[in-house]
Amino acid sequence: MSLKPKTIEPVPEETARITQAAFPKGNTMMKMRDELGVFFDDEQFAHLFSSQGQPALAPWRLALVTVMQYVENLTDRQAADAVRGHIDWKYALGLELSDPGFNFSVLSEFRSRLLDGTSEKLLLNEMLNQFKEMGLLKAKGQQRTDATHVFAAIRTLNRLELVAETMIHTLNVLATVVPDWLKSWVPDEWFTRYEKRLDDYRLPQDKKQRTVFAEVIGVDGHYLFSMVYSQSSPEWLRDVPAVMTMREIWVQQYYVEDGNVRWRIKGNLPSSAKMISSPHDTDARYSSKKNTTSWVGYKIHLTETCDTERPNLITDVQTTVATDQENSVTPKIHKELKEREILPKEHLGDTAYGSTDLIFDSQKEYGIELICPMRPDNSWQSLTEGAYDISFFSIDWEKQQVTCPEGKTNRYWQEGERGGSPKILVRFHPDDCQPCPSRSKCTRSKGARGRPGSRELTFSPQKEYETLQRLRQFQKTEAFKERYSKRAGIEGTISHAAYTLGARRCRYRGIEKAHLQHVLTACAINLTRVVDWLSAKKRAQTRKSAFLALAA
Repeated sequence: MSLKPKTIEPVPEETARITQAAFPKGNTMMKMRDELGVFFDDEQFAHLFSSQGQPALAPWRLALVTVMQYVENLTDRQAADAVRGHIDWKYALGLELSDPGFNFSVLSEFRSRLLDGTSEKLLLNEMLNQFKEMGLLKAKGQQRTDATHVFAAIRTLNRLELVAETMIHTLNVLATVVPDWLKSWVPDEWFTRYEKRLDDYRLPQDKKQRTVFAEVIGVDGHYLFSMVYSQSSPEWLRDVPAVMTMREIWVQQYYVEDGNVRWRIKGNLPSSAKMISSPHDTDARYSSKKNTTSWVGYKIHLTETCDTERPNLITDVQTTVATDQENSVTPKIHKELKEREILPKEHLGDTAYGSTDLIFDSQKEYGIELICPMRPDNSWQSLTEGAYDISFFSIDWEKQQVTCPEGKTNRYWQEGERGGSPKILVRFHPDDCQPCPSRSKCTRSKGARGRPGSRELTFSPQKEYETLQRLRQFQKTEAFKERYSKRAGIEGTISHAAYTLGARRCRYRGIEKAHLQHVLTACAINLTRVVDWLSAKKRAQTRKSAFLALAA
């Protein structure tokens, strides 16, 4: 399809008259058109379309329909029906009442164009640019960030189901692309073994039998690879995505010993950050948090403004695999906000988004004060009343000398690295620690041959250490608690996105498509918030149940 120059059509008179009569007070779609226009124009999408061929549907309309679809949490088919049958949608899109609309598949094609052209952020960027021009969004204010888990659009599989499903999926793909080649060599028993999906209830329940069956599948998989990689087979078969995915899964789940295919056991498996959880979505990963929630999928990180005098608008969206840590996202958020020219003066996040390094880097590189609680000292000493945690020790950095509460000094000081960060290891001499009257308050270390050991301390270099101690003390004050209280508001945004607009579950497969869904969700939230703001609608307060209201 080609893109022909088009102007943004005004609302037809008949459409305006009938819609205004049906909605005398207006609704979200009507107010969006009246107050905000249409956000987009065709030229913004010119790079996604050819200059030759059949003219495409107006991209500005498709972009607007895509956002409106997420405002009402509709499927593609429902959104296409709304374009055909809802007069408020026709009003917002500037269509005649008799306009027949389009086939719902056009929306999927438009999203694919956005992804292929790496333009998934274009919709949010254009929306934010208009809000800046209206004075609803400014830099140097306050912004806050939080994340939540997102389930991938796949079944949760255990390891045995995974390899069985992978084998079945690969065979079905090959049966589609090279049916004659596959039929010429495939063993007859495979038609029975892999005729349909192998759910766990159909698989062996005994542990030994499950291992035997897993290795049967493993042997079948290796035989399949031998045929794919044989000299008589087409070379391009090796690059079929399903085959490549199956190879990676087989490496993760099996190993070869003395020519035999063996099923990996616990302790001989890759980390969850590397482990593929489904052949249908190779980006999704298994993760858990707080020992209460586990999922296979992604995380969505939302950043929004929280200035009192303006609407709270989402300024950045990040989608990561489930195993990525929040503090790895903080620099990406700041980079995106700088590119959009809406860097905040203060950025509020929870503990996972911060570290002493990030606090320094955010201030130095972007002029942002990163405000988040520091991770507490979880040593047994800090959790035991009267025990000697690291705050009881005095450090002379120049002399590389640490003095304990009993006046003893260290005998060992070594600078190194731990977990990718510079650390200092300090150790006291056993002759000082073993007879110490305060030993029970200080260390439980055991030395050689079961004898009591000595106290060891590990801490960051001076600048980071002193900053960490200062921040830990400051976050105990009322001043910090009052300042940090604004971050709590992001939880309402997360709830709105996850439950009202369906972001808790992916509509599509793959991290790129998941991210596009999250960007569109953010656009939908911003749109409704600005319409409500311009309509002078009061911000909703946290709801209380009828039972809790009795206590008021």
